[in-house]
Amino acid sequence: STGNELVLPGEEMSSDQIISSNSLSLTAFISENGGVPVNLGIVKDEPHLLKEMLSKLSGVDMLITIGGASVGDYDLVKSVLGDEGLNITFSRVAMRPGKPLIFGNISGIPMLGLPGNPVSAGVTAMLFLRPAINKMLGINNIFHEVEIAVLGCNLDQNDNRQDYLRAKTSLSKGGKITATPFDKQDSSLLVNYAEAQCLVIRPPFAKALTKGQPVKIIRLE
Repeated sequence: STGNELVLPGEEMSSDQIISSNSLSLTAFISENGGVPVNLGIVKDEPHLLKEMLSKLSGVDMLITIGGASVGDYDLVKSVLGDEGLNITFSRVAMRPGKPLIFGNISGIPMLGLPGNPVSAGVTAMLFLRPAINKMLGINNIFHEVEIAVLGCNLDQNDNRQDYLRAKTSLSKGGKITATPFDKQDSSLLVNYAEAQCLVIRPPFAKALTKGQPVKIIRLE
């Protein structure tokens, strides 16, 4: 995890700091999906500390960073690791949540740089990290199953990014799955993500939909 604002649970916090929740949720996520997490702790926004972190990668199969993947003054992952030999395949994805997402290779180790917002980190872990772990474990069907559900509310037209809307599910009397997205989809709303049962997939430039129309979903276990 990267960022001066992060502290571990139980540590004393100042008014401008937050709990490093992503590292805990992703540690559990990796274990659940068959990996063995090696938590490297919190790296402050200092170039020399990011470089020191690279000395701890012996024996790992993948490096996952959290935060610092965007283009702000303190988003150092791409630039600092680039100076240390990170070969970047891509650093942005036209999706929401999770636009700042890095994938590359450093010293022969694949690297995935997740965004720092909790929902963005969780959704990108579902869509990118889990298939990567499945691939490394030799699992044949590495991607999530996409199902068809009935929309439980109206949705506006989408813009140029693919949306993954957090939603609740229910069963109709006829046995069909109904997916109802939360009204608020901000990537900092971890409670909504924790309560979500599926992601409703909205392609770029998708037309407005009305309640009862079919949508594609990915279930969240």
